[in-house]
Amino acid sequence: MKKHQGISNNILDLVGDTPLIRLNKITKKLDGQFLAKYEAFNPGHSMKDRIAIHIVEQAEKKGILKKGSTVIETTSGNTGFSVALVCIIKGYDCVLAVNSKASKGKINMLKAMGAKVYVCPAHVSADDPRSYYEVAKKLHAETADSVYINQYFNELNSEAHYLSTGPEIWEQTEGKVTHVVVASGTGGTISGIGKYLKEKNPNIKVLGVDAYGSVLKKYHETSELDMKEVYPYRIEGLGKNLIPTATNFEVIDVFEKVTDESAAHRARELAFTEGLFTGYTSGAVLQATFQYAEKNYFNKDSVVVLLFPDHGSRYMEKIYSDDWMREQGFFDTQKIAQSEVEFIE
Repeated sequence: MKKHQGISNNILDLVGDTPLIRLNKITKKLDGQFLAKYEAFNPGHSMKDRIAIHIVEQAEKKGILKKGSTVIETTSGNTGFSVALVCIIKGYDCVLAVNSKASKGKINMLKAMGAKVYVCPAHVSADDPRSYYEVAKKLHAETADSVYINQYFNELNSEAHYLSTGPEIWEQTEGKVTHVVVASGTGGTISGIGKYLKEKNPNIKVLGVDAYGSVLKKYHETSELDMKEVYPYRIEGLGKNLIPTATNFEVIDVFEKVTDESAAHRARELAFTEGLFTGYTSGAVLQATFQYAEKNYFNKDSVVVLLFPDHGSRYMEKIYSDDWMREQGFFDTQKIAQSEVEFIE
């Protein structure tokens, strides 16, 4: 029986068991089958629901969390929403240090879920006291009876995907998956999925997605942290200016970097070709898939799963805003078909 049939005890019962959807139009010129793992079907509208519930429940089992405890986390938005959702149901206070790249809409959503939010500057070094990493550590030290999720350096992050997302992909493709394309931020998703799938079939290729302005791709290739790679970029939840221990680089075969502009356009294109309304990072995953195809990673027998992390409703003030796209100069080099709005007075 499907996990979601019948009556659920609460909204947390709906985490996981997300659909795998065939892409029919946008990838029709590419060799192979392309399937979208659509994580927006989670109740918190992102894959981060999986790690939030897993990490909190593991803390409960260890007796670290109890009534009246506070859960603290760093987030670009999605993890924070998922943590806040779990805290509502389980009765914990929620405090979030948020990267300033998060849209006002995301911050308002976090507040609506009862979280106390600290907005921290995005373009500072990880060890700067104003960074959301350091702010979260400080809040944890100052808050009695608190737990810091610390997704970037928590092995339970990847374990959540090893126990859920990876097995789902394997079962939904009946073991036929040949490639997965997954964005890497904390690295928990790609590491957990990659570890599980490679245990099932070592020939499965785990294809990472990174951003220009991030250190992950070069670190994967050289094992050196090159801070000259770091500069401001716009994509949320993708790439890093540090090396998260939640990332298992050994299960990742290769990384491909994508630009802010190409990722934004691919997300918009995905909406009007496939009807899949996804976030900025999903656009990055799709763009990377096209770049991998150009480098002949796929053939007619390939079964490629693209992990789409979240829902487009969280990016209405960014990639789905024509004004924002113009401000970034993203309409200067290409045009994408858009519907028009006509006001009747």
